[in-house]
Amino acid sequence: MTHREDFRPVFQTVLGDAGWQRLGHVVREHYSLRPFTKDQMTVRGHMDEVWHARMAALFMPVGRVFGALVPHQGREVPIDVHYSCRSTDAGLYWDRRFHFPGRPVFHFRSHMEVADAARHEVIEYVRFGLGLRLRVTAEDGALVFRDAGYVWRIGRLQLPLPLHLVLGRAYVEERPVPGDDGAFTMKMRIRHAWWGELFRYSGRFRLG
Repeated sequence: MTHREDFRPVFQTVLGDAGWQRLGHVVREHYSLRPFTKDQMTVRGHMDEVWHARMAALFMPVGRVFGALVPHQGREVPIDVHYSCRSTDAGLYWDRRFHFPGRPVFHFRSHMEVADAARHEVIEYVRFGLGLRLRVTAEDGALVFRDAGYVWRIGRLQLPLPLHLVLGRAYVEERPVPGDDGAFTMKMRIRHAWWGELFRYSGRFRLG
């Protein structure tokens, strides 16, 4: 059985009504999709930069198996991101489509579920049950995600994985563009305590 609150957008559930209202309008708008529906939305833009360090190449074969890392690099890379919900579950689904010149479209697919609303946490899953636990906050209108550890879901079990010892910690934010109600910026970085920054990408988007 579902409850009325199950149909609220995922981040409204995680942040609470007060936190949700602290987000910029454009951020609320493109995350307004409701679980247990067939809501969907597409945003389009360019990635100013998609970059990874040389040593990150060591992780790419495993990353591609799990669909967890973008293996290419580039600047001014066109991208469209399709968000959707399903009538059968409470997840929020992403299909990020990177259009690197001279290459087939690269799809980075994942889905996100509420992990612990009281702790403002979600888990973003890629293939085979690999998930990244993220703590979510609303900061100056931006939606901010901070790495809280990897998990591997096997059936109903959530097994913690110490992958941060190898990959480092992730930080993601989506921030409204001042003076443009229909645009937002996004950036992601993964930084290791010893090896420094391993991955990063950033870009600017408009609601479609």
